[in-house]
Amino acid sequence: MTLTVHHLGVSQSERVVWACEELGIDYNLKKYERSPILAPAEYKALHPLGSAPVIEDGDIKLAESGACVEYICQTHGGGRLVIAPGHKDYPDYLYWFHFANGTLQGAIGRSMALAIAGVGEDNEIVKRLGGKPKGALSLMDQRLSKVPWLAGDQFTAADIMNVFSLTTMRTFYGYDLGEYSNILAYLQRVSQRDGYRRAMLKGDPDLDIQKLTGAPAPPMFKAIAAALQAEGR
Repeated sequence: MTLTVHHLGVSQSERVVWACEELGIDYNLKKYERSPILAPAEYKALHPLGSAPVIEDGDIKLAESGACVEYICQTHGGGRLVIAPGHKDYPDYLYWFHFANGTLQGAIGRSMALAIAGVGEDNEIVKRLGGKPKGALSLMDQRLSKVPWLAGDQFTAADIMNVFSLTTMRTFYGYDLGEYSNILAYLQRVSQRDGYRRAMLKGDPDLDIQKLTGAPAPPMFKAIAAALQAEGR
């Protein structure tokens, strides 16, 4: 059976669409719009946790973006976009692949949640967590001053995993990348990849790649902006 990718618009499931496009595999893309901020009931019914992404491959149903990307690369991509044990770049590949959800997205996500909840910057928790995103971004910027891609000389699934937090996630929590010149140069390389451009055109055609990959925060997701405006923020 054909692989089915259930893609929730403006979400980390873009990673899965991107992986499929980079690999050039056959897949069925089923798109869902947010309702208006969270996933619609139809999407939530796909998996007990109700979160994106979800893929189906015959009798297999899988969630978690990292698991989905790795499954597709290994099962449908013949190991492409993955660096195998024994290769000199394997440790770096492994680290940066897991850095995406283990460090970067978590740090940004916690700051995003506090900001959306209206917790002030003078709050002790905000002060304690406020430096985490900056630390993660600084580490990545240092890495990209030495290599073109996170794992080294070759583009891999580690890049696919990390780019969402640097681009589309900023439509929910706008932060500026102006001080990270190496990340910005990296995002320009990403923006020129045919696989990325095809994935965004198919999955989220309303998002402007140039704005996503630039230094200033891209326009905020409309439903979030409306909710904040309704609260007078």
